[in-house]
Order: sequence, then C-alpha cells, then structure tokens
Amino acid sequence: MFNIQKAVSRLKYAPKLSEIEITDIKKGLGVFTPKPDQPVSFAALKATLKKAGYALDTADITVAGKLMRDGKDWVIVADNSEQRFVLTGANVDKVLAGAPPETRVEITGDWKTVGTNAAAREVVAPREVKKLDQAPKSSAEGAASFSLPAAVMFMTAGYDASGAAPAAGLPANMEVPVPAVPLAPIRVTSPGLTVYKGGAVTPRLYFIEQHVGGLNVSRQLLDVSVSYTPSPRLQLEAEVPVSRTAFDDGVNSGSGAGLGNITMWGKYRFFRTVKTYGDRQAAARFGLELPTGKKSAPGEREVNAPAFVRQQLTPINGGLSPHFDLAFSQAGGRFIFGGNVEGILRSERGGFRMGHEVRVNTDLEYVLLPFKYDTPGGELFVILETTFVHRGRGRLDSVFVPGSNSTEYYVAPGLQYAAAPRFVIEGSIQLPVVRNTGPLVLKNDRNILLGVRYLF
Repeated sequence: MFNIQKAVSRLKYAPKLSEIEITDIKKGLGVFTPKPDQPVSFAALKATLKKAGYALDTADITVAGKLMRDGKDWVIVADNSEQRFVLTGANVDKVLAGAPPETRVEITGDWKTVGTNAAAREVVAPREVKKLDQAPKSSAEGAASFSLPAAVMFMTAGYDASGAAPAAGLPANMEVPVPAVPLAPIRVTSPGLTVYKGGAVTPRLYFIEQHVGGLNVSRQLLDVSVSYTPSPRLQLEAEVPVSRTAFDDGVNSGSGAGLGNITMWGKYRFFRTVKTYGDRQAAARFGLELPTGKKSAPGEREVNAPAFVRQQLTPINGGLSPHFDLAFSQAGGRFIFGGNVEGILRSERGGFRMGHEVRVNTDLEYVLLPFKYDTPGGELFVILETTFVHRGRGRLDSVFVPGSNSTEYYVAPGLQYAAAPRFVIEGSIQLPVVRNTGPLVLKNDRNILLGVRYLF
C-alpha cells in the first residue's frame, strides 16, 4: 500500500505522502486532498499508477464550482483552480434539475479524461448535485479518493476547517482499485520491488548454532541490505554481512570477527498480474558476491579439526561468486504463497571454497491480524518457510575434498508485524528436518533471525 501512496504523491496536484490514506485494503480504496490551486487529471493519475504496477479501473470525483454553458454542453468551473469539467451523460439535465448557469453547486460523478495532449479535457458523468452558497470559502480544502484494481467506489466530500461547507472547487473523490501488496517473505526471495522510486533498509541479525564431531560453533551475523527501485521493473540492492564466530572443540576455544563477502544484486520483475485483493508476480535476480570478506582461518593449534573444517569458521564460503535466482509469488485474500530457485557458482579464495549450491525455497503467509482487515498497517503475518539446499564438493588448494558435499532441508516458522506502513518487524527460527551432510561440513542446529525493514 505504501507503494501506491508514494506513486500518487508524485502527481502535481497530490498532497504530502502522509495525507494520502488507504481506507479499504480489500477493495483498494483511498482518499486524499488535492492541492487547491492545481488542476487534476484522470489520465495523469492512471499513468502514474501504471508506472507503479497498478491499473486504474474507474474514478469518482466531486467538484465544487459554478455551472456554465459551453455551447450545448454544461460545464462546471472549479472555484479555486478554475479548471473546467465537462458534464456528460444522457441524464445531465435531469440531474441538474433545471439549475441555471452561474449557480454554484457540488457535483459527484464518474470521472474520465477524454482526448490527448492539447485536446484533452476532464469530463464528469454526474450522479448527484448539491446547491451551495454562492460565495466559496477560499481557505477551504477538498479531498480526493481513489481505488485500484481490487476495489471500487468511495467518496469523501471535502470540508473546510470548520466543517460547515464543502471545499471550494477541489475534486473531492477519485476511485482507483488497489490490490493488497504483500510484504516480502523473511528468508525466501521475493519477486516484489519494494517501493517504486524508493527503497528499503533491512538490517537482520542471525544467531546460528552449528557442530561437526566434537566441535561446537556459535555465529552472530549482522546482515544489512539497502535496496532502491528506479523503475517499475528493476531493483538494485547491496548486501553487507559482518559476523562473529566462536568455537569450542572440548579442549580449545576461541572466536573471531570480520566482514563477509559483499553481494551486489539486480532484480528484474518480468511478470505481474494485479487481481482483487492480491496479485501474481515473478522476477529474475542476479547477484555477484565480491571477495571482500575476511579469509584467515584459525590454525591447527587453535582448533583440533581438519583444514577444510577450520576454513568454515571464517565469514566467507569462497571468492567471487555469481548468484542466479528466479522467484514467484501469488497473493489472494489473506493467503500469500511464494518460492524461489537459486544457483550459486563458487570460486576459490585463499585456496578454499565450499561446493556449488542449488537452493529451493518456499514461503506460505497468512494475515492473522487484524480480523477486520480494512486499512493497511498493524498486520500480523504468520509465516512458514522451507529451504532445500544441495551443495557439491568443496575444494581446498584446488583439490576436491571428499566428505564436503551435503543435502539439507529446513523449516522456518516466523512472524512479521507491520508496525507502520513503512516499518516492519520480523523474526523466524530455522530448524533442520534433513541433514545428509559429509563428515567435513558444519551442521546447522538452529538459525534464529531477527530483523526490521524501513521503506523510504
């Protein structure tokens, strides 16, 4: 929903972002007060929402102003902006009920833009007319409502500060259907693009417990990602991990900390179908993992373990590594389902790399709260994610290492809370179901994730 609000806020006649409100998330209805001195345009609203990935079905508008004759046509001239709206439809004369020219009225009806460029004009098919005082209140402000492809119709007449009279000459209602935009999953790649011409900052903290043989390992990993969406199809992202690793083999113990490999991502959303109260979308993502992380491993005197195991105590899994990813999601009602397939080709760094990887993830989400889900914000999502990982043999000093391959399957229940339209709190715990790992691979016992997201 924040993406829709931000898209609308870029219109010349739109108010501040905070003044654009989604009033019915299932029907996709919203309301805002346009600037009093700016002309409005249905075509501009439709084009702006299309750029953000939404389709405008219909719009209602309420205009306060003077009735005028323009040849055979009736026209209403808005009080403040003096914008002209042509009244159309077979029942115009009936709706106007014989009101003479120069009468000040408030008209509500279906709104369209007819024609293009210099020939474009705003037209309204009136359904309701109210006579107003002849002297408009210049300080009054109006409201505009909208709904996207999941909703229809809502109206909010504008009133001045005293609430005594309709707004002076401003469009009061627009209607544009709006689908519920699902939040991104926690561990699974989302095909969504966060905010068009905006982005997200997502710090996440992982607490990971591992072991192999008599060696126990604890990791604390802080992963910070910053994304930006310059177009409706493209998202750019940088991911920076920093980790601390502590180990104990029963005789010796120690710890180390350092920067991990920074990954640069580019995501292209190649498919999207908006539907009522949800949508479907798919995206391809390419990442390049850079050899920036700390590569020095504990020595043999520090840890009683083979060299390949000791190398896994560093913050890296190898050197320069491309990532390829395909993701899909489908939202309908309170349910959201998604998944992704990722391949990682690892290269050696300092004579070490883990095996190439194939990952298959799924994501199932349900909007648990609120029970009456009309406006965005305050949603509590119950999430169940799964991860299948197959890793080939690793290499040490350019030689394949027997016992370094693995096949694993995990489940991760979690919760996600939208504390505000721009701020999300999330957490999950990943637990192993299947761990068919070689004797030289650290086994994950549990992985706790805590994170927040801030959209801008």
